[in-house]
Amino acid sequence: MIRVLFASWYTGLGGGETDLLTLVKALDRSRYEPHLLAPAEGPLPDRWREAGFPVHILPYRGASTWFIPAIWARFPVVGRMTQLLRRQKIDLVQSDYHTLPMIAAAARGAGISATWTVWGWWFKPKPWQRAFFRQFPQAAARSRAIRDDFLGDPPFMPAEQMPVVYAGVDSARFRPGLDGAALRRENGIAVDAQVVAMVARFQPVKGHHTFQAMAGRILEDLPDTHFIVAGDDVFGVAADQRYRDEILSHARGSAALRDRLHYLGFRSDVETVYAAADVFVCPSDFESYGIANLEAMSCGLPVVSTRRGGPSETIVEGVTGLLVDSGDADALAEHVLRLLRDETLRQRLGAAGREHVKRLFSVEAEAAAHSLIFESLLSLS
Repeated sequence: MIRVLFASWYTGLGGGETDLLTLVKALDRSRYEPHLLAPAEGPLPDRWREAGFPVHILPYRGASTWFIPAIWARFPVVGRMTQLLRRQKIDLVQSDYHTLPMIAAAARGAGISATWTVWGWWFKPKPWQRAFFRQFPQAAARSRAIRDDFLGDPPFMPAEQMPVVYAGVDSARFRPGLDGAALRRENGIAVDAQVVAMVARFQPVKGHHTFQAMAGRILEDLPDTHFIVAGDDVFGVAADQRYRDEILSHARGSAALRDRLHYLGFRSDVETVYAAADVFVCPSDFESYGIANLEAMSCGLPVVSTRRGGPSETIVEGVTGLLVDSGDADALAEHVLRLLRDETLRQRLGAAGREHVKRLFSVEAEAAAHSLIFESLLSLS
């Protein structure tokens, strides 16, 4: 049995953490035992334990994008991490960005290999960090957009050291035919009303303000349409909390939106949000990947998304979804209105999206790709 320690500074359940849970559940349990290292308790450790996997809580501060590798490698917590790796007989480490400067040093001290996954579009190495990142024979990027931004132009290391491994979707969980009637009833939405959905945590880049502007334009033409938004401020960031308050305040203060726009908060059963909707919208200014688009497509839901970043890689324009430029509420509204008025088009895009996800973005493919990285690193140990 190979013990892999997955290190995550985030303890909530955003897209990256949900992806991590999906991945470890798909790994071959006869070969891998996934452990979690986190700095505190939270929804991610709770769900990890529910899956039957070991959790280790070790308080530490996550690295910022300005970290100096030589300094962070000397932090006292590195010694405690090294002890944990030895005590638990860990064979391999898989880290997030914020834990990497410490857990990589701990892995060297324990004589084992480490790898990591870059999820965020904002992780751009500083000149003094480049040698640190070059030391990893294999890492993974969740999209070409992420990898290209990370490596720079010209790239500071070979792209082969950072293959693109798309986050996979559990097509058994996210599937057509699920029942969204209860969610509609909870929010006073008639069974025959048309519903447009969004799923995202509160953060300015996610585009809730654009979604609200789009909703206002749609209601001018189809006043009986409803809009549902799932997600919350999962990481407790002050700026995100302020944004959330502004968005909710605007919705409550708008006569047009007050009874038609429903903010649901965090939903662990996000598949029922897709089931309750007729169209899914991703209005983000930028998406590193955009896992919600793929979940919606897997549910057979037609998708309208901004194109910048990951969605331009995961959505085939006009075939599995529709794409617009970031911040263009009018274009979003135009495409959504077209879909709401054309059931045949909704069904065609939804069916093609489902097959697209099953063929190219399955959780099995993600697990297989990570397993190849793990086996490659183990062969070097």
